[in-house]
Amino acid sequence: MKSDELTRRLFLKGLAGTSAAGLLFPAVMPSAVRGQDAPSNRITLGCIGTGGMGIANLKGFFNTTGCQIVAVCDVDSVHLKQALKEAHLPDSAGYHDFRDLLARPDIDAVVVSTPDHWHVPISLAAVRAGKDVYCEKPLTLTIAEGRDLCNAVRQYDRVFQVGSHQRSDVNFRFACELVRNGRIGKIQRVFVDIPANNRPNPLTWKEEPVPAHFDYDMWLGPAQWEPYVAQRCHYNFRFLSDYSGGQMTNWGAHHLDIAQWALGMDDSGPIRISGKGEFPKDGLFDTADNVMIEYTYPGDITMICRTGGSSVLFEGDKGKIYVSREELKTWPESLKGTAILPTETRLYRSINHKANFLECIRTRRRPITDVEIGHRSSTVCHLGTIAMQLGRPLRWNPGVEQFVDDPDANRLLSRSPRAKWAI
Repeated sequence: MKSDELTRRLFLKGLAGTSAAGLLFPAVMPSAVRGQDAPSNRITLGCIGTGGMGIANLKGFFNTTGCQIVAVCDVDSVHLKQALKEAHLPDSAGYHDFRDLLARPDIDAVVVSTPDHWHVPISLAAVRAGKDVYCEKPLTLTIAEGRDLCNAVRQYDRVFQVGSHQRSDVNFRFACELVRNGRIGKIQRVFVDIPANNRPNPLTWKEEPVPAHFDYDMWLGPAQWEPYVAQRCHYNFRFLSDYSGGQMTNWGAHHLDIAQWALGMDDSGPIRISGKGEFPKDGLFDTADNVMIEYTYPGDITMICRTGGSSVLFEGDKGKIYVSREELKTWPESLKGTAILPTETRLYRSINHKANFLECIRTRRRPITDVEIGHRSSTVCHLGTIAMQLGRPLRWNPGVEQFVDDPDANRLLSRSPRAKWAI
């Protein structure tokens, strides 16, 4: 038996927990080499998923002091080869199966940059293997799996950073501090604008041979089986509901996250949701490509998420604040030049999302976008999608994370995995 197959079988033999996706993973003690206790004083990282965002994250950590990438993993050997080159690693440091990478005791933390439907299953396996985790947004595919992940992170006492990096941007933080400190009065409405789809929907398609360099079955993982089509995979996965939620979860996970931060809802969420969306009638893609969703928060605050642009606008009874990745504008304009006083509410400060993660591994402090925050922000995205799917107003109880008196809506909080992954 080959050594990698033996490792995988031993890994599976020691299974001790069940994830929301139906996967079972072992409880493994963390590495003794941890942060400042390491002889090299470097945190060792493994990167899982090395496509577009995965390579960007790999390069980001490679150029951040205090860490060392020692392993990479991808189901596409073309991506894997590029990742090995970018990280200056030998072929032996490349893995096809994430479980083999997680079995290495010398890895302190992992960076998960896979398609969305793999985020929680791999992250669950990682925290149960004693690894800290940096996972891309949106954190979850369903609301139920997000709660399972939060519980596991707390149980195993892991540091977990979600890649919603706008929280480490000075303009987004300042805008949220202005809102939290009442600088524009009582918040009445919030407008969250998200971009339209940036890929054309293939209107005609047919099954294609799977490339020799690509393990399509492993790429699908817990998702239901569908015929291979090149346009289904890699970047385009985000426009198919089996793997993601379209721009609602892609950009919504950024801007709805900022709205949650400003409203002080990092551990809560809206209480009513209604919305309409335009879903493709033909073609390969099936996620909404035009959305208009209304959320109601406690305090009679209305938030509108709509297609068009890429920004957040806060409207209070004394002014307005607009923030995007390009600019910050305030009404009155003088508000932009004010300072947050020491006696006022100061939000968590990070100027580098990846460096914040590494710092928290050393200190065991929670990072700026902790797992609970990522879960709650993803939940807002999913609530909007469910409201669009059902086409009627919904009531939500953020305390118990259930729809109120609505069994049909509650059935959409989770999904069943493909049988081969329901061990």
